[in-house]
This record gives sequence, C-alpha cells and structure tokens, in this order.
Amino acid sequence: MWKLFRPDLYVQDIFQIDFKYLKQKGIKGILIDLDNTLLPWNSCEIDDKLIEWIRRGREEGFTFCIVSNNMARRIKTCSEKLGIPAVTSGAFKPGKRVFLKGMEIIGTSVNETVFIGDQLFTDVLGAKRLGMMVILVKPLDESEFFWTKIIRRLERKIINFMKRKALF
Repeated sequence: MWKLFRPDLYVQDIFQIDFKYLKQKGIKGILIDLDNTLLPWNSCEIDDKLIEWIRRGREEGFTFCIVSNNMARRIKTCSEKLGIPAVTSGAFKPGKRVFLKGMEIIGTSVNETVFIGDQLFTDVLGAKRLGMMVILVKPLDESEFFWTKIIRRLERKIINFMKRKALF
C-alpha cells in the first residue's frame, strides 16, 4: 500500500530538483501541479526565479505541462504566462486520465515522465497509480482550499511515518 503514497524524492521546493539527475533517470517530460507547487495557492504572480527554472529545464531538454485540479480559466491564465501547456479540462487528480492527457500533450510515456506536486492524496497517489516517478515538494504557502487544510493533517502524519521508517 505504501508504494502508492511514497514519492521517489521529497524536496523543499522545485528549485532543489536536479535536472541532470532526472536526465539520468531517462526523464524527458515534467508534469507539474500548479497550486503550492509552481505558485502559491490561487496566485498568478510569476517571478523571475520561476521563469529561469523553466528556462533551464527547457535548455536541459525537458518539456513541461501543468496538471492541476484548479479552475480551467486560472490554469489557462497561468499556463499562458509561463509559456507551458496545461491540461485544462475533464479529469481530476488522482484520476489517471488527467496524467495521461498531460503525457499526450508533451509526447512522453510513463517511464519518461516525472510528476511534481505537493499533495499525497492527489499528486503522489495519482501519478503512482500509473507507475510514474514522483517528486513531492513542501507546499509553498499555508493558504489553500479549506478541504486541503483538513487533508494536510493526515498527510503530515503519513509523511512523518514514512520519514521515521526511512521510506524516502
């Protein structure tokens, strides 16, 4: 059971992700969550550091696609500002369809794709159901949807348990 909730890596934020390491693992595409992973919850404010991170990823040969459970209009706005495609309709994480659509958009397979997100029950679970590599990041901000705040309590307990058991 733990394999469905265990990320392959757990880092502070996206800026700690080593693109060279991902290349060594055969990764070509990056599916990435929007809220509290790329940007603070419900924000469309994009800073130079994020733009530079995406530019470096592209220089290393990676393609990006946003996969988010947020509203389509906001996803599209952020996608356009960042200059990367996004899945904007139809399915929600942890359902498989949204991940498959993201891989279709960027032209990668499960073995060539990593998912980066901040939640165990949507991001990690959804990507792991497909057998995808997953990087869990700590949420950028404490502001988030009320239901997510409730789920975070259980997530923290599971993450602390996995840390104690050296599961990642």
